[in-house]
Amino acid sequence: MNKICGSPKIKRWKKQGLSDRIFKLSALLSALLVIFLMAGFFLQLLWCSIPALKTFGLRFIYSTEWDPVNNVYGAASAIYGTIITTAIAMLIAVPLSFVIALFLVELANPFISRIMGQAIDLLAAIPSIIFGMWGLFVLVPIMQNYVQPFLADTLHLGILPFFDGPQMGFGFLTAGIVLALMILPFISAVMRDVFRMVPQVVKESAYGTGATTWEVTFDVTMKYGMQGLLGAVFLGLGRAIGETMAVLFIIGNTPKISASLFESGTTISATLANNFAEAGGLFKSVLFELGLILLIISFLVQVAAQYWLNRVRKKAGGGL
Repeated sequence: MNKICGSPKIKRWKKQGLSDRIFKLSALLSALLVIFLMAGFFLQLLWCSIPALKTFGLRFIYSTEWDPVNNVYGAASAIYGTIITTAIAMLIAVPLSFVIALFLVELANPFISRIMGQAIDLLAAIPSIIFGMWGLFVLVPIMQNYVQPFLADTLHLGILPFFDGPQMGFGFLTAGIVLALMILPFISAVMRDVFRMVPQVVKESAYGTGATTWEVTFDVTMKYGMQGLLGAVFLGLGRAIGETMAVLFIIGNTPKISASLFESGTTISATLANNFAEAGGLFKSVLFELGLILLIISFLVQVAAQYWLNRVRKKAGGGL
């Protein structure tokens, strides 16, 4: 009996049991670290925001005033700019990303697909400040001299409030375009991988019944990989909401709300980057509250994304 209990096999089982417990404990601590970090971010921002919360209350969220001289602040213009630029970026980036991913997987030959796929991956690695500098020195003059006059004067869209404004190149539209170019490679890369993970036999069966490429993509690929496609969209959304340097150079940094996409504005992250270095006292607490609002917006976006993905998963009953 003693020989059996002391056999090498029993010792190996005991050693494996210990290593499994160590691995589980390490994985648990790693998972808890993420929760502790999120809680730490929230509590730190909340604690530093208390003076601003006591001074302005809920009025801070919907007020458009921004006067550092008189210590009167409102977050409405920054929240508005964040939402508008993100919406423009998503409206441009999502359809383009879908078409690019579809071309790379379904239409392009393997050599072109590999080259363009590597180019997209390299584009995703470019720092955001480079996008901001490119937008300032290249895109802003193009918008000022060609795009904005074309939209407002040639197409006569200037009669609409969305395109009625100064044609200076800066503004919400320019910032949204730069954001779209910045998040496009992330969304395209994920969508491309989702398309590639759809079983080839499923698509061949659809082609065998006479379906076209678009019909196979819409009726088979999209439905099979809907969860992955939505995940790519929300990945780009989360990237666009909190972007700073790509927007800072080209949005104009004016704390106001305007219906015109040609007007200058600001975002939460741009406001923080512009003012945090020299802020103090109540002004600094206001900036912390802006950071808290941005964190809450990002959290709500992720909650909505998970809720939507769960609904899609239940309806689809499978897929990616």
